[in-house]
Amino acid sequence: MPHSTDQELAQKDRLHGRQVAAMFGRIARWYDFLNHTLSLGLDIYWRWRLARVALPRPGGVVLDLAAGTLDVALALVRQYPGVRVAAVDYTLPMLAAGKGKLSRGLDGQIIPVQGDGRQLPLADESVDAATIAFGIRNIRPRMAAHREVLRCLRPGGRFCILEFGTGRRKVWGGLYNFYLDKLLPLVGRLFSGDRAAYRYLAETIREFPDERQLSRELMDAGFARVFHVAMLSGIVYLHVAQKAGGDGPQKD
Repeated sequence: MPHSTDQELAQKDRLHGRQVAAMFGRIARWYDFLNHTLSLGLDIYWRWRLARVALPRPGGVVLDLAAGTLDVALALVRQYPGVRVAAVDYTLPMLAAGKGKLSRGLDGQIIPVQGDGRQLPLADESVDAATIAFGIRNIRPRMAAHREVLRCLRPGGRFCILEFGTGRRKVWGGLYNFYLDKLLPLVGRLFSGDRAAYRYLAETIREFPDERQLSRELMDAGFARVFHVAMLSGIVYLHVAQKAGGDGPQKD
């Protein structure tokens, strides 16, 4: 069986990106409701924790990649008054769904931008920190996104990733696996009418590297220091990768 060429792989990645963008466009108006429902509201706390470890300098700039409906961007400006957030997402309907959350004054601090995580519309060393919540597994190839974020970060800046555990280990007696296999697609279909979208989410969670593999991946991309924190018995992980140099944050 012939191997795929680099050009063929790149074409598949572009097609995948368009398909994922279309899928999120279909479920954009249900996205927040289903996130809060399926996590029992814990996703709000998880995003707060993600923003908490970003540690941008006062008045700095943060990149929020796969910004979606802007919940992470809002958590950032609430925790770090004065920062500006470049909220980048490939899917315009998701950004549009979040714009209604921007009260007067915040529209100058949070700048929604349609963009590709593999080719960010940002200059070298232009952001103090970067965040992504439940989005890195949707980008192919991931290494391209890791390296783009590294390029845009100032020396010492952090790339903070919030992502689900893979489900390869039994958590809570297999309840998490039941959630991924049965509950997630069912509830997604009942409310959004799009069972396939939530089945895709479950599949990408299972296919995603575990916390150790992702740490190695980030180090291979060029980050100098990487650590992770398990939340809810490993159902969710918070990963932090720091760029070398500068006088970036050392507080964990």
